[in-house]
Amino acid sequence: MTIDRRAFTGAVATLALAGWLPSNALAQKKLVLGFAQVGAESEWRTANTESIKSAAKEAGIELKFSDAQQKQENQIKAIRSYIAQKVDVIAFSPVVESGWETVLREAKAAKIPVILTDRAVSTKDDSLYVTFMGSDFVEEGRKAGRWLVEKMKDQKGEVNIVELQGTVGSAPAIDRKKGFEEIVKADPKFKIIRSKTGDFTRVKGKEVMEAFLKADGKKINVLFAHNDDMAIGAIQAIEEAGLKPAKDITIISIDGVKGAFEAMIAGKLNVTVECSPLLGPQLMQAVKDIKADKPLPKRIVTEEGIFPMEVASKEFPSRKY
Repeated sequence: MTIDRRAFTGAVATLALAGWLPSNALAQKKLVLGFAQVGAESEWRTANTESIKSAAKEAGIELKFSDAQQKQENQIKAIRSYIAQKVDVIAFSPVVESGWETVLREAKAAKIPVILTDRAVSTKDDSLYVTFMGSDFVEEGRKAGRWLVEKMKDQKGEVNIVELQGTVGSAPAIDRKKGFEEIVKADPKFKIIRSKTGDFTRVKGKEVMEAFLKADGKKINVLFAHNDDMAIGAIQAIEEAGLKPAKDITIISIDGVKGAFEAMIAGKLNVTVECSPLLGPQLMQAVKDIKADKPLPKRIVTEEGIFPMEVASKEFPSRKY
């Protein structure tokens, strides 16, 4: 038997007002959040999932959670399931930017508010979601580019860069590339000689870096990886090729996970740009605010820093992911 959650809530309220139920009966009904996660492709994503699960428990919000295994069709199926279950709020971190209009319209028709976390969607109708919370990926790319330009400012001759992109079509892959290129293209000595997706995973990062090294070998001066996991995989490939990571090839990555700090402490990674996955408490507050009819900004940006290897040992003990 399927219970209409809104009809049930209304009935509880009516009975409470009539004195048949205690007046706090309505307040005791748990909010239900349906969350469709991208997958578990990286240390970052694992920390993000843990943050959401623990924050929901702490906030007293019932969490319905699904893992899309990096497939858009799985996320759409999960969102439709949440619509059918009449959850109070739907949140998701979209695998890719496009292709969400239909399912978001279904959620809107069902009067279920939607929150985007970590990644944005590409839509002309921004009424299809309440807010997008997460990092500024373009700025992360710019931070990586600025660090490189400063580090290489006195270097004469060309600086050959290879790039490990994130999942094709995903917001962080598109935006981090855009931000990085915006900075480095101002100086013609910086040249991106190869760019290919490593799908945000260590295994693929290692595989693609091996191919880069076979093709260009000693020509490569810099690796820009769209996340730490791909960089860590690439470090393995660089070492197996008989080269010294962070010395023979300067390595820049994004996320700021513990694995990146360990690599920096070991002298194998030059710098990581922070992208915090700890969005759980912020998300649960937004869910409560929506249900209390409080206005939310359309964009909630996470504040983040940049960590070169020189500060890794000092910063490592305070890292939460």
